[in-house]
Amino acid sequence: MWNSNRLRRLGVALACVALLGGQLTPAYAAMVGTTTVLQQAQQQVDRAALLEMLDRGALSAQLVELGVDPVAAKARVAALTDEEVGQLNQRLAEMPAGGDALGIVLAVFIILIITDMLGATDVFPFVHSINK
Repeated sequence: MWNSNRLRRLGVALACVALLGGQLTPAYAAMVGTTTVLQQAQQQVDRAALLEMLDRGALSAQLVELGVDPVAAKARVAALTDEEVGQLNQRLAEMPAGGDALGIVLAVFIILIITDMLGATDVFPFVHSINK
């Protein structure tokens, strides 16, 4: 009886030492600037605008005519970097209001060809990867 009581106390003491003696990782916090929050929000809005354009019937029909699956195009737009989305939206802003969507289709088409050449996608069978 004396041994089991002593072992129990030793176990409790070891558990307390293990809990108190463990390394605690410090938590770091930093202020998030307004410009950072605005940039992130703008990037989300820009990406949503591109995806919304791909949902339009005329643009989707032109993509199909060029041999691009609209679902694959949406997946590529979702995978674009923020810089690429900004470049596409800048190009769209430079187009005249009410202009045709051919510029958008060509931009997406060129991006898909470039990603095929880099081996990131395999949308077009006639484009060979340069990474082979």
